[in-house]
Amino acid sequence: MVADITKWTPERSFDVWHDRAVFHFLVEAEQRHACRRALEAGVAAGGLVIIATFAPEGPERCSGLPVQRYDAAALAAEIGPAFALTESWREQHTTPAGNAQAFNWCVFRRVANG
Repeated sequence: MVADITKWTPERSFDVWHDRAVFHFLVEAEQRHACRRALEAGVAAGGLVIIATFAPEGPERCSGLPVQRYDAAALAAEIGPAFALTESWREQHTTPAGNAQAFNWCVFRRVANG
């Protein structure tokens, strides 16, 4: 699925939603709110959401763009109460240029529909 998450409304429910390094580019509150609306509309009850963002010690910019960094608690608060954090871990990603970037991975389960 390719779409602008800040403008997209899912037309069906998904059992798994995987976001590898998109959410941290949503630096404005309204962008994150729009993403949360899409998650709530597009993830089935009991479905999983897997999100990777830059960790607090990760870079402040990526590809010349500002990013928002998260630990598990901050990301869970941003995603909202419709999703329960079930697992989180850190990863040191090495870029093609050889730089290390700290990532935070979180898995959430959809606990409510509506």
